[in-house]
Amino acid sequence: MLKRVIAVAAVVVLLSGCNSVKDLFGTSKDDGKPTDPAELIEFTPSANVAKLWSANVGKGEGRLGLNQGPAVADGRVYAAAVEGGVRALDLQSGSAVWQYESDLRISGGPGAGDGLVVVGSLDGHVIALDASTGAERWQARVPNEVITAPVIGQGLVLVRSNDGRVTAFDAATGERRWFSNQDLPSLTVRGNAPVTLGPGVLFVNNDDGTISAMSLNDGRPVWNQIVGMADGRTELERMADADGAAVLDGTTIFTTSYKKETLAIDGPSGRPIWTRDNGGAGGLGLAPGSVLVSDPAGTVWALDKFSGAPLWSNPGLARRSLTAPTVQGDFAVVGDFDGYLHWLRLDNGEQAARQRVGGDALRAKPVEADGILIVQSVSGNLSAFRLQ
Repeated sequence: MLKRVIAVAAVVVLLSGCNSVKDLFGTSKDDGKPTDPAELIEFTPSANVAKLWSANVGKGEGRLGLNQGPAVADGRVYAAAVEGGVRALDLQSGSAVWQYESDLRISGGPGAGDGLVVVGSLDGHVIALDASTGAERWQARVPNEVITAPVIGQGLVLVRSNDGRVTAFDAATGERRWFSNQDLPSLTVRGNAPVTLGPGVLFVNNDDGTISAMSLNDGRPVWNQIVGMADGRTELERMADADGAAVLDGTTIFTTSYKKETLAIDGPSGRPIWTRDNGGAGGLGLAPGSVLVSDPAGTVWALDKFSGAPLWSNPGLARRSLTAPTVQGDFAVVGDFDGYLHWLRLDNGEQAARQRVGGDALRAKPVEADGILIVQSVSGNLSAFRLQ
């Protein structure tokens, strides 16, 4: 059955074509922008942010709802575009290292690790490349589009396809090891969460608002825990997707859902440690003492990592379709629909800096590595920033 989907970022993504529909804030919009976004206020910056470089990796996702972002490994940035293949760039300078040309519509990834860069396509292709040279190692297929980054580790490549299936491939050969299916609700938020690896186990955020732990050896279920309760009178009200990557910290797994629930879960047992009704489908960031989430209304929250108690909230970016937060130094960083990055102080949530990447939306969670923040816009532009 064809999966019906709806975009988190205030825009319903239509499978049927060009009809006008109500967005999540209640007003018909056809331009991909949220209704009545908060105006950006002037402030005195308390952080100095420098732009290091920018690059284009091809024609980006536009309004496909892929949340396509870069991956960083071993001093290189790997990025893909729907039209443009895959590129490797030097993290410090942005200079090109290699480019893999492809006629496939690259939609998932890249994922990087263990000497591989892996992407998926809207046609269900999975392509593994040598991380050093960009040479193709192997190709495989899955039965549905891939719109999230494959994950590489412990000898496997794990691919989440848009039908809820997780497929494990041998990292060296591309041979399929196992697959596991997940039933989908009839209406879900557009997007998937990449799986999260732990020792001998993987954690999967599901479109029905649950998180599952599975054996890495054979995909066998270990436990299943509700993150967001799928309740309500209509299918729209019952949407409870957990579409952002869960984050493993020691033996605790942190996750959040479209129902605004954020949970800390004991990884081995699946038992909740705490739950809080602040969160969103897009995922979270983890700081030394806090969990950072952007809720659907555009409020950024810092929750105590050990109790879930709110430490602060910043509602100043309301209705700006925020990305999940990323931590850079002493700041939480979020992107918005209008191409702005916002740095918020980790200690109190106050705005510390702002940079505009360009006029195109930022949907994917920014990536931080070696003190450098990398962000990709929906038009396929990459930008790198460092705190001074």
